[in-house]
Amino acid sequence: MASQTTYDVVVTGAGVFGSWSALQLRRAGRSVALLDAYGPGNSRASSGGESRLIRMGYGADEIYTRWSVRSLEMWKELFARRRQTLFHQTGVLWIANEGDEKTNATREVLERLKIPHEVLKRESLERRFPQIACGPANWGVFEPESGVLMARRAVATVVEQAIAEGVEYFQEAVATPAGARKISSVRTSAGREIQAESFVFACGPWLEKVFPALLSGRIFVTKQEVYFFGVPPGDVRFRPPAMPGWFFQSDLIYGVPDLESRGFKIALDRHGPAFDPDNGSRAPDPGGIVVMRKFLAERFPALAQAPLVEARVCQYENTSNGDFLVDRHPEHENVWLVGGGSGHGFKHGPAMGEHVAARVLGTAPAEPRYSLASKATVQHRTVF
Repeated sequence: MASQTTYDVVVTGAGVFGSWSALQLRRAGRSVALLDAYGPGNSRASSGGESRLIRMGYGADEIYTRWSVRSLEMWKELFARRRQTLFHQTGVLWIANEGDEKTNATREVLERLKIPHEVLKRESLERRFPQIACGPANWGVFEPESGVLMARRAVATVVEQAIAEGVEYFQEAVATPAGARKISSVRTSAGREIQAESFVFACGPWLEKVFPALLSGRIFVTKQEVYFFGVPPGDVRFRPPAMPGWFFQSDLIYGVPDLESRGFKIALDRHGPAFDPDNGSRAPDPGGIVVMRKFLAERFPALAQAPLVEARVCQYENTSNGDFLVDRHPEHENVWLVGGGSGHGFKHGPAMGEHVAARVLGTAPAEPRYSLASKATVQHRTVF
């Protein structure tokens, strides 16, 4: 098929939100162009990196639990269609101190929605997972059907499927659109002018750069460091099925078992310093490694002296409270802003794609929590 210059929809950003949005719009019968400056799952993208947890638990935020359930179904369907093993059903373990409100709320929502889970008291935790030193934690919730998505390859797979179904992909950067209430085209770094009826900007940490006047102070891009530590030779305790994905709630630290021999992944979920996704240094802070080693010694003592085999820097693009952003641009009626993954968004790509497609096509109501008006200029994170 000859390349078009006019489409029904142009989607800018081939991360997990943009690629799934392009695929769902195409499946709805629209002609779609998908653009990305650096490529799907690239090293600068928030959707890059090796792995992401997919879990159903979200405290009392049932909207995200329902989206996780739907998304896991769609991820599995895609991987089966593409004959790719990019979901590992490791289970996900929440490890909590007594009276932890978020874990209690998670348990209540999982029960109400009849999502498989186990509530484990401390003696059960220690018996099932002896390689974990619980410290002050005395109970947990285990989701046996949750697990890990292989992130950068999963995004590339979504784009491959979108292209197979008729989406046209261009690896080109897009300039800030100009025009009155309704824009007619965007211009790319290759000098290409692409026309469309609607435009979706799902640019992750670049969303504020594309719309600085509107989003400055509403999207917070932060440096986040991820570490992989080498496990002892022949030690099966830190890979599935012995080791699940996990969260220590009180520490805001999470981890992924040793998958595909990459090492034991560990990261801090607290927000780091402000970061430039284009030019920021991707070298980890030596102080962060010290913090992670201290945590390993306390909670995974067999890994206290484990070598650091890999480290990488990515970024969160946070909204003020962690909710997503899906809304029209207030000055351009055919421009949609999609972002605010806020460190927890990767798993939700399929459900986000469905929602964005429905919003663009006018077949679904707005979700107030995702509105631009709900995004403040002071961070107070409530969604984790």
